[in-house]
Amino acid sequence: MNIESTLKEAMSTEGALGVAVVDYESGMALGTLGGGPQLQLDLELAAAGNTEVVRAKQRTLKSLGLQDEIEDILITLSQQYHLIRPLARSRGTLFLYLALDRGRSNLALARHRLKTLEAELEI
Repeated sequence: MNIESTLKEAMSTEGALGVAVVDYESGMALGTLGGGPQLQLDLELAAAGNTEVVRAKQRTLKSLGLQDEIEDILITLSQQYHLIRPLARSRGTLFLYLALDRGRSNLALARHRLKTLEAELEI
């Protein structure tokens, strides 16, 4: 599955507000879908900001000497969930980012969906 198909599949997740595939080395989104001013969700800005989250967590793991991989990162807001899933097959340079409406989404299903999409994504 290519990036465009992956974005479309991710947006079909119940409660999805926006999705991006992001290169965390550059902070640039390789593709986005959803978001926009009506949702107050600028996916390009979110991609850059979440790049810092991933970098910080990776630095922390290294500092702690943990030989482990980040499966996903969850940021819980009062009205939204933000899921970040680093793509293991991309040698740690890409991640999937999915913003969800907290009142309309199932977090467990969304996490499972991102895991499945990661496995199907071809870069």
